[in-house]
Amino acid sequence: MAVRKTQTRTCVACRREADKRELVRFVRDADGETHVDITAKAAGRGASICADQACFEAAVSKKRLAPALRASLSEEDVERLRNEFEEALRIRGVADSRSGR
Repeated sequence: MAVRKTQTRTCVACRREADKRELVRFVRDADGETHVDITAKAAGRGASICADQACFEAAVSKKRLAPALRASLSEEDVERLRNEFEEALRIRGVADSRSGR
């Protein structure tokens, strides 16, 4: 049986490489809207951030998220993404506790 190669991504904030399932993906879709991609499969320009609030804040404060998505983000967009990110962390925490991680 063939062994699958793990897919790695780099956090735009801390530049740490990790398995893509350990990171949270943000996406800019064809309509230009940015949002958190919980499935990590949505079409569009993506950027990954560690599943850590500090990395999200670093990505915003160092102005790395918007260029990675090739989008301009207003303060309202950043606040909405922050809320979506926190919700994704809550969902992931429930999923991780069920799987024993």
